Formats: sequence, structure tokens, C-alpha cells
Amino acid sequence: MDIKSGYAAIIGLPNSGKSSLLNAILGQKISITTNKPQTTRKSIAGILSEESYQIIFLDTPGILKPEYLLQERMMDYVEKSIKDADVILFLGDLENDPQCEKMLKNEYVAEIIAKTNRRKILVLNKADKSNDAFIKELIEKFSSEKIFDAVIPVSSMYKFNIQSIVEAILEYLPSHPKYYEDDIAANETERFFVSEIIREKIFELYKEEIPYSCEVIIEDYKERPGRKDFISAEINVERNSQKGIIIGKMGEAIKKLGSKSRESIEEFLQKEVYLELRVKVAEKWRTNELSLKSFGYSKGLDE
Repeated sequence: MDIKSGYAAIIGLPNSGKSSLLNAILGQKISITTNKPQTTRKSIAGILSEESYQIIFLDTPGILKPEYLLQERMMDYVEKSIKDADVILFLGDLENDPQCEKMLKNEYVAEIIAKTNRRKILVLNKADKSNDAFIKELIEKFSSEKIFDAVIPVSSMYKFNIQSIVEAILEYLPSHPKYYEDDIAANETERFFVSEIIREKIFELYKEEIPYSCEVIIEDYKERPGRKDFISAEINVERNSQKGIIIGKMGEAIKKLGSKSRESIEEFLQKEVYLELRVKVAEKWRTNELSLKSFGYSKGLDE
């Protein structure tokens, strides 16, 4: 049997629905999702395996002009994903960018389109927020320009037309043995996903700058047969005032964060856990080279 295997990078502006699309394609939650931009900080590989093919989807941070070192590292992940990809999915947001002008005229996106020789698919996401006649016009417009190899409207929320993306990608994947075993759905460890779940809850529960100033590190993870697994997580913030907000009056805020996080972690792991949360101040970690490296953000992605 001829096996097709390869990489498909999902790129787009912040909050365009990249992580939701990946989760919809895989039929399970791999990437965290919130209604705030810049939730994804690293490239996360979600793996779709069937008997005759394997597609490794690379969920990437939203494209932006970096204002500090962490954002530079985030853009490094985007660049590396594009280099690794056999196919690039450009994600349009029909709700907030109906003509896809903001995305396609973005300087970075325009450069990728102009310079890359990878196969390119334009995904018109959030089709449920538009109408059939308008979407048809968009498809005809972009198809006639012959910039993209395919133009596909989808709705991640309602899982509309998701299989069409898979079928389009398969047209352009090379014949190649599978990179991963069939039962592997992602390339990250349980520790990583637990830290991401906690970070997702921080985005949901805290306002303004607080979620962007937090990095979650799993300090200890012990599997304990016959007892709840033990997880100790460290929430790093940049200032003492942020530490106070995370903890809250009489510890109420961090107690709620712990409860919400534990529920989602147990759902993800399919077992009970004891979750311990601690808050630490790592001053200006988002602009500190050593702090970023210790948190797994390596310069040039040389890890």
C-alpha cells in the first residue's frame, strides 16, 4: 500500500481560530483555545493517522510584529513550521476579516505567499458567520487569482467541511512512511499539556495583561498507583503585584484556578490528580534570554 505522510502548517493572524481548527480536524482537544489573542506560544503538532496516510498538523502562534523577546521566539516557531511544512494552510477569519484582507495583506503573510514553493491552501474559517452567496464570490475570486492551490470554506465550531481540508492536503503530500505510530496524537508530553491546560484557565479567569505575563512550569509529576497522581505547577509572573492578583484575596483566586485546572486535567488524563499550584516572580521573563531558555523558548529553535 502506498502511504502518504507529511506536514501541514496552520498559520494566520491572532485569534483567527487556528487551534480550534486543529482540534476539529483531530476530533479531540490538542491545542488550548480562548477568546483572547496570542494564546498559542509554541508550535504544537497534532497527528492525524489513518491506514494509508499520516498528516502532522503544526498549530502556530498568531502572526504579529514582535514587540519583545517572547514574541520574537513565537515568530521563530512560525518560521520553523513553514520550513518543515509540505502544505501551508492560510487561515482566514470570515467573522472579523470578511475579505481576508488583513491576513493576506499582512507583510509577513504576503512574504510567505510570494517566496514559498510549498503548496498553499486558503481556509475560509468561521463560515457559519457569513452567507453562502458571499462565500461563493470569495472562492471564485481567490480561485481565479491562482495564488492558492485550493480555497476551502469551513466552520471549526460546527465541524463543517473539515474533511475537505484533509482531502486537499492529501493531494499534495509525498509518498513517505509514517513519522509516528498510529496511536500517537501529539508530539508533546503529558507535562506539556498539563501546563497548557493551566495556562488556558489563567486566560479564562484573569483579565488584561495577567495571562500574557504568566508562564506555567510543571515542577513535579508523580504517577502514584492506587492514589491520585501528584502534580506540582509553578506559575511565573513578572511582578509582585501580579502574584497578588493570581493568588487573590484570602487565596480565593488561585483556589478557583486550581479547581478549574484540576477538572480539565483529569478530563484530559482520564484519571484523578492532586494539583498543587505555586506562584513565583520571574522579573521581566518575557524579555530575558535566560528565562526564556529555561522555559523552553530556545533561540532559533535549536533545542
